[in-house]
Amino acid sequence: MDVLSDAIASIRLGQPSSSRLYTHQRDWCTRLAPHFGAGFHIVLRGNCWVLPDQGDPVMLGTGDAVLLPHGTGHVLSDRSIDAQTVAQAVPFEQWRAEQASERSSDTVGFEALCGKYRLDRRGQHPLVAELPAVIHLPARTGDHRELRAAIDLLALEADERRPGSCIAVPSLLDLLLVYMVRAWMTESRTGIWSAALTDPVTANALRALHTDPAASWSNDRLATEAGVSRATLTRRFATLVGQPPMGYLAWWRLTRAAALLRDTTDPLSAIADQVGYATAYAFSNAFKKQFGTSPGRYRHHGSTVAGPVDTPDSPQSSEEFHHLLDRVITSDTVD
Repeated sequence: MDVLSDAIASIRLGQPSSSRLYTHQRDWCTRLAPHFGAGFHIVLRGNCWVLPDQGDPVMLGTGDAVLLPHGTGHVLSDRSIDAQTVAQAVPFEQWRAEQASERSSDTVGFEALCGKYRLDRRGQHPLVAELPAVIHLPARTGDHRELRAAIDLLALEADERRPGSCIAVPSLLDLLLVYMVRAWMTESRTGIWSAALTDPVTANALRALHTDPAASWSNDRLATEAGVSRATLTRRFATLVGQPPMGYLAWWRLTRAAALLRDTTDPLSAIADQVGYATAYAFSNAFKKQFGTSPGRYRHHGSTVAGPVDTPDSPQSSEEFHHLLDRVITSDTVD
């Protein structure tokens, strides 16, 4: 798999959900509480304002989409949001129930698709961690055609009980999440991972590690795969990703193992083999060091375990960076 696909798959739980909202009211205002997942809104008709719990308000027009990848609580309103508006916000579930009366195309002033994704934040990939609290994707003609196509298809399927819709809608929602994150990465000028995945050397190395994380990788073998010297790979990878290739691989193997523990019934020995560990004992020791609990307990407690979110740290200074390189340059493989 590629990095973005793996980053999403490793934290996704169950199926996403969505609903279509209509209202003919004016001066409406509703609040969505924070949750352990991601949420989105797509305006199909009219406009609205989004005010995250921390951050500036964002105005959405027809065709605009907004993704809240960290489940940030926020207020939706049809007017500019101030402190008085926030104080009057009706809880979302109550507001949605109030709008459940029959839809009339002559009276609907606002229409939107809203949805959420259930996510397991333990060990989330730094690509996901670096996403901003609010991603606003304006509807601009010609931009991100795959995103616009997914929105159009989802608008057709939502609330329509067509044959196969129980499969079509969750699949479209999965596509929508990928396309929204991809669109942000394309336009981002500050994202670390946007830079990493557009650098040919680092991107090739990451693609190789994610395609076969269980392989017997070494710095030399990975450098050959990327078509550069070992020193060049190590420096470019660490500069863009925040740690050297073998350190990232060790972290990713265990993060991938956590997802397998959560989503499958495979025995520990099989999972250890899938992520490149020679024995279940070596795997268990490494897993406990990263997640603070044994693989068995992690699996038993499922998503209720409040394990540490352990993502690769970026070097904080040039001195720290070169110390990091000196420390790992002789560490050629991952056990």
